[in-house]
Amino acid sequence: MALRGWAQRGWGCGQAWAPPVVGGCPELSAAQAPRLLGRRLNLLLQQKCGFRKAPRKVEPRRSDTGSSGEAYKRSALIPPLEETVFYPSPYPIRTLVKPFFFTVGFTGCAFGSAAIWQYESLKSRVQSYFDGIKADWLDSIRPQKEGDLRKEINKWWNSLSDGQRTVTGIIAANALVFCLWRVPSLHRTMIRYFTSNPASKVLCSPMLLSTFSHFSLFHMAANMYVLWSFSSSIVNILGQEQFVAVYLSAGVISNFVSYVCKVATGRYGPSLGASGAIMTVLAAVCTKIPEGRLAIIFLPVFTFTAGNALKAIIAMDTAGMILGWKFFDHAAHLGGALFGIWYITYGHELIWKNREPLVKIWHEIRTNGPKKGGGSK
Repeated sequence: MALRGWAQRGWGCGQAWAPPVVGGCPELSAAQAPRLLGRRLNLLLQQKCGFRKAPRKVEPRRSDTGSSGEAYKRSALIPPLEETVFYPSPYPIRTLVKPFFFTVGFTGCAFGSAAIWQYESLKSRVQSYFDGIKADWLDSIRPQKEGDLRKEINKWWNSLSDGQRTVTGIIAANALVFCLWRVPSLHRTMIRYFTSNPASKVLCSPMLLSTFSHFSLFHMAANMYVLWSFSSSIVNILGQEQFVAVYLSAGVISNFVSYVCKVATGRYGPSLGASGAIMTVLAAVCTKIPEGRLAIIFLPVFTFTAGNALKAIIAMDTAGMILGWKFFDHAAHLGGALFGIWYITYGHELIWKNREPLVKIWHEIRTNGPKKGGGSK
């Protein structure tokens, strides 16, 4: 019976030879028995050679493994990363050296450029004032066209506050990057340069570019709505030029705080979005105007003070960072909020009010300029 079962099943690459069965038992002659044993030995050898164990495949180390990687894949705010491999540095502390110097250098350049921008704006306002008077006079004597699209756009633009006009360019940049995420052939490039991750080969430029990057439409819409809502207040407090410097610096600083937290905890993964910079704007306004009344988008009837809102946000992000909540980058949120509080309390006095030496140097360059003639006396 055992022999019949073995013959019917077959082993190796082909079916075994089955002798005729009479009455349920095989009848073997003296000549057939050695032949059957030889075939069985050959089949066993074929089986052993045919099912050789495959060599172990060495896979590169991934930064999005374990609970952290699963969490990022589950989030609808993060692009799919199945085809992306990250390489955490064997020396995590060294990973933070370049981002640290980039953060310091970029922040200094941002505020220096803002100071020069303000100087040039003040010089051009006088000329713009007289140009505006001339343009208004020409419009008054020129026949007006009904339904002129350009005139309607200018009318809408002039109806905006200074803060809303300032953030319009930021919103347009975020919308452009969001459209680039919709192009499948650009996904690898977008993940490399528009998501910040200390396990990526590109460390510095994504700290700024990811501030304008959103993969989810809801994520972008919520962030841009908050930015638009607080734009008038923050520009009235800081001015247009200083606000731009604070916003860009906040994006880089919040990403650096995120880098530090990821390296310290070993929870590597990509981050993107303007939430860190927007948290700086929100924290600065709430610190400057703590008695202001705020409301949630979906619950406009329920209002609370700006000071209480800021305390609740800091408490939630602190708990999320300590407990390892993975849907948002709570470290970036907390870093942006703390930077906003520090800047409105101390940073404005330490940085912006000490810009005078740089402005004087720039004024001398603009006033004197290169001397003509160039000959020696």
